[in-house]
Amino acid sequence: MDTRAPKQKAPPLTTDCHFHIFGPFDRFPMSPARHYTPPEALVPPYLRVAEALGIERMVVVQASIYGTDNAVTLDAISQFGLHRARGVAVIDDSFDAAALQRLHDQGIRGVRFNMVSGNGTPEDQLDALARRVAPLGWHIQIYADGAKLQEIGPKLAGLPVEVVIDHCGGVKAALGVDHPQFQALLRLLDSRRAWIKVCSYRASSAGSPWADVGANVKALVAAAPDRCVWGTDWPHAQMKPAPEAGLLLDQFFDWVPDSAVRQQILADNPARLYGF
Repeated sequence: MDTRAPKQKAPPLTTDCHFHIFGPFDRFPMSPARHYTPPEALVPPYLRVAEALGIERMVVVQASIYGTDNAVTLDAISQFGLHRARGVAVIDDSFDAAALQRLHDQGIRGVRFNMVSGNGTPEDQLDALARRVAPLGWHIQIYADGAKLQEIGPKLAGLPVEVVIDHCGGVKAALGVDHPQFQALLRLLDSRRAWIKVCSYRASSAGSPWADVGANVKALVAAAPDRCVWGTDWPHAQMKPAPEAGLLLDQFFDWVPDSAVRQQILADNPARLYGF
């Protein structure tokens, strides 16, 4: 899970906007309804990766293996400290206003709808939960493939909260940036209601070293440099071979050569989105 150092460290206040913590499983047992079983991925090895890359802030994303039990995510935020960490939770409509406020006080700033791995928030609760979290200033985070995102894009643009899209929108690189799925993603960004995580490798059609996604990342950055954020997606669950985070940062630097735009995506945009 460790990584070699990148060719160049990230700029100050770089934020890893997407990674997961798994375990320890004796303290945080996985949900019986999970769709995969990963090895443990704990805070100390993540911090070694963050140090190697120059990451100073971090956003822990609740993984589907835990369902709506956010204890592992909240524990990780507590270990990192609220001065440098936030989180995205998985909830359902059983969470009342008091429960949401407790999550907010512990650093949660969004709700993730996982339409790929399941075992999370039911899609039919999207509208109701968006209304419920809007007073807290939270966003809705969507993990979906390109076809699903094309289907629900207009609905997402109409929600009363900001929307954050995972993994380059799930549009496979081989489809090309002129494909209707990618164009639907651009329209969603044009609505000014959406953000995009340019964590790229899961959108690759070619596999390792995942370089074919460069055109997608470049197009997304050109369309909305003020609404792109980046993340390692550590520990790269279900990916064989798994990428090294240092390589992923190198690719980002290659695809985004402008230092001012890098600064926006790696540090300034996350500070606005997550309230650092």
